[in-house]
Amino acid sequence: MPDLFAVLAEPSRRRILDALRRGEGLLVKELVAGLGMSQPNVSKHLRVLRTAGLVSETAERQGRRYRLRAEALRDLDDWLRPYRAFWTDRLDELGDYLDSTHPQEGRQP
Repeated sequence: MPDLFAVLAEPSRRRILDALRRGEGLLVKELVAGLGMSQPNVSKHLRVLRTAGLVSETAERQGRRYRLRAEALRDLDDWLRPYRAFWTDRLDELGDYLDSTHPQEGRQP
């Protein structure tokens, strides 16, 4: 299975995922029109996203419809959760420190 971070590092793939997140799946031609990318380029990125398990594909009469697979992103989110907590704690500590060294600055009236 490809490295999800490497797959998501490509801005065009993130744009495709953002477009799929907003709907109930899109045909390739709808992605091409909505993103202003060429059909071969969209298809290339969709193939990578499908291999990574981030999108699913169904064949329809009008073409291939792609949908976001939320469970793949959920796994990534589960992995990232402790890091978010780590940084939230650190930022809270920084805020407490700044409040203690400059008690009057930055307070809302």
